[in-house]
Amino acid sequence: MSPRFEPITGRYLNLTLLGRPHRLYIEEAGQGIPLLCLHTAGSDGRQYRGLLNDKRITDNYRVIVFDMPWHGKSSPPEGYQNEEYKLTSRGYIQMILEIAGALELDKPVVMGCSIGGRIVLYLAHQHAKRFRAIIGLESAAHVAPYYDVEWLHRPDVHGGEVSAGVVSGLIAPTAPDNHRWETLWHYLQSGPGIFKGDLHFYKVDGDIRGKIDEIDGRASNLYLLTGEYDYSCTSEGTLDIAKRTGAEAQIMKGLGHFPMSEDPQKFISYLLPVLEKIRGAA
Repeated sequence: MSPRFEPITGRYLNLTLLGRPHRLYIEEAGQGIPLLCLHTAGSDGRQYRGLLNDKRITDNYRVIVFDMPWHGKSSPPEGYQNEEYKLTSRGYIQMILEIAGALELDKPVVMGCSIGGRIVLYLAHQHAKRFRAIIGLESAAHVAPYYDVEWLHRPDVHGGEVSAGVVSGLIAPTAPDNHRWETLWHYLQSGPGIFKGDLHFYKVDGDIRGKIDEIDGRASNLYLLTGEYDYSCTSEGTLDIAKRTGAEAQIMKGLGHFPMSEDPQKFISYLLPVLEKIRGAA
């Protein structure tokens, strides 16, 4: 293989976030309509590598992916050793709005998966006018706990290996082996207790069932894409949200809970018509 650089720019943004100084890692590629991408719990922005490298997307969209604080190449805030990391809906919303503001994004499209797919429902409910369109990947209004999260942060257990084991079944059985194991590698590298802290939002604080009927999916340009093999965010749950909000929804064949990283090309085949529709409306 001849050596080549990928068309991705990675930089650190120093900013005040949630009232504290942060050093945030951001990758981007392309030009045009800003597309702000939110990664899953316990992982980082590498999940969107397929989008960042696809000219069909980057010719018309400026794809922007940030590692949340405590995740990937973004450092936790100073003094992190004296606190327990717990993601909340209020802090998550504020983080997204502050980052979009710091980057001076004008009416971006926001797209999130899993916890990102949940928080975009909050954005559609509370801040729809800030965004050109909202795309929820694996968006569920609530997830009933189906495993003991205490195993994710114990001194006698390798947290990264347990985290990867927990999510491994959520990847579609048809996913290419190389993409499956790269998706799991991101979890194997997760910081101590970070996946558990993200799940505080996903399983406890971020329950939005009582507000779904207040979301106007048409006014917020809400699109929902869910993999058929996802048992954390089920097809039935996604279609119920679409029915109650008026959002457009599609169940993606051959994909699971991590569509953008477990099989990038298959996922992009579902995403491109949505992006074309958004661009046409613009």
